[in-house]
Amino acid sequence: MDVWTTAKRSEVMSKIKSGNTKPEIILRKALFSKGYRFRLHQKSLPGKPDIILPKYRTVIFVHGCFWHYHQSCWEGKIPKSNTSFWKGKLARNIERDQQNEIKLTAIGWQVVIVWECEIEKNLSMVLTRLITLIKS
Repeated sequence: MDVWTTAKRSEVMSKIKSGNTKPEIILRKALFSKGYRFRLHQKSLPGKPDIILPKYRTVIFVHGCFWHYHQSCWEGKIPKSNTSFWKGKLARNIERDQQNEIKLTAIGWQVVIVWECEIEKNLSMVLTRLITLIKS
């Protein structure tokens, strides 16, 4: 059972940001410090990628572990209340992510997905992996 009223739950959920999240900003600062220049949230690209490196034809999605259902992370779990809703919601998010990745690859972009927990645990490893992928 939800501890908040429907109106309060709606208010709380509306404050969850879809862009310029803390993990995204941390990654952008790290990339910038390594000399990479990028664009943000380009609406003309499928999925509106978080970070776009036009020079390298690479887009980066910074996925929140809960919202994109990162199953190997402790945050990537379906809530115990209203599970049927959340299963459907997270399944649609995964399907949408896959479709966007297919569309971007088809038009010649390299797609890189970085999970929120990876940034929090080991930013230097994420940065090394990204730079290797970008240069390849």
